[in-house]
Amino acid sequence: MSPIAIDPAIKDVVQPKKDTLGLPEAARNRLEKAGIDTSNYPYRPAKPLYLDDVYNVRNKERPHVDPGSRADPEKKALFSAAEKVIDLTAHIGTEIVGLQLKDLTDQQKDELGLLIAERSVVFFRDQDITPQQQKELGEWYGEIEVHPQAAQVPGVPGVSVIWPALQATEMKANFRNPGGASRWHSDLVHERQPAGVTHLHNDTVPTIGGDTLWASGYAAYEKLSPEFRKIIDGRKAVYRSAHPYLDRENPTAGPKFIERTHPLVRVHPATGWKALWVNRAMTVRIEGLDKAESDLILGYLYDVYEKNVDIQVRFRWTPRTSALWDNRITIHNASWDYEGNQPRHGTRVTSLAEKPFFKADAPTRRQALGRLGPDEL
Repeated sequence: MSPIAIDPAIKDVVQPKKDTLGLPEAARNRLEKAGIDTSNYPYRPAKPLYLDDVYNVRNKERPHVDPGSRADPEKKALFSAAEKVIDLTAHIGTEIVGLQLKDLTDQQKDELGLLIAERSVVFFRDQDITPQQQKELGEWYGEIEVHPQAAQVPGVPGVSVIWPALQATEMKANFRNPGGASRWHSDLVHERQPAGVTHLHNDTVPTIGGDTLWASGYAAYEKLSPEFRKIIDGRKAVYRSAHPYLDRENPTAGPKFIERTHPLVRVHPATGWKALWVNRAMTVRIEGLDKAESDLILGYLYDVYEKNVDIQVRFRWTPRTSALWDNRITIHNASWDYEGNQPRHGTRVTSLAEKPFFKADAPTRRQALGRLGPDEL
């Protein structure tokens, strides 16, 4: 049977090419142990041709209650079950040792949600987790995103395949232009209700290189002077999709991106803290400003996020490691310094969250934690 679109209502599609790459051994073993048919791996849905079809996928308001908002602030169930809880930097990144994600109780899942909301990204090594269990955990944190054209684990919609060698068959990468995820970005910013928690499990990683970096949106906002914050508070920007599609009414105009408008500064529903929410790859322009004005401000905001190394964490992967991060309060960047010389393969589940919102009286993280210096008032 030929692949079909993720939404049966989408009729105008392009059939995907058939992939012939050999799976890394560790990835194959994990998938086959989980009962996944790897004979036609990965599965690619039929690609929608037109912009309006993809725009209308999930184009309605859906209720979302963040699990972190109902969690024990002290996270006693989660922390007491762990062997170690290690903060990797002062502002972002925590590693939990001695827990299996597949075995978490409902209370521990809620507390993990709050920990991710506070620390932005949380890591678990030595995980024994199937794609099916990964999806089940993701469903706790929100509606699972099924991508219109990304490669998927066969039979498990919503579990995307993250395999740089596969991506390189479509767009060649090189040292000067690594492309793909090797740029600062946040996932699915073009959605009506964009990404919340993403869970990437890497079963195969290079022996050298291939780190991923995350930067804190809480801390990036806090780096701005109080007066500059007033310039961007409450303003909206246009965010675009990673993939373009044709305009049905004017297909000869060439591919166009999906665009939606969201706040530049948003508030996390579990913590109540303000975060800067821009990324160089997919934030297009600030509404209401001339292009030159918008470009100048956005360029500065990108730099604040990307160049302040004290608000970033760089994580060294090992096989069978999971990272769970919150796209509402971070940007991330996958280093391609290994240049494809060794395999890297993983599976990713993204849980969609609420429609982004801004609250003028919401505190910053440092304000809420009582860490303000005299120059931050």
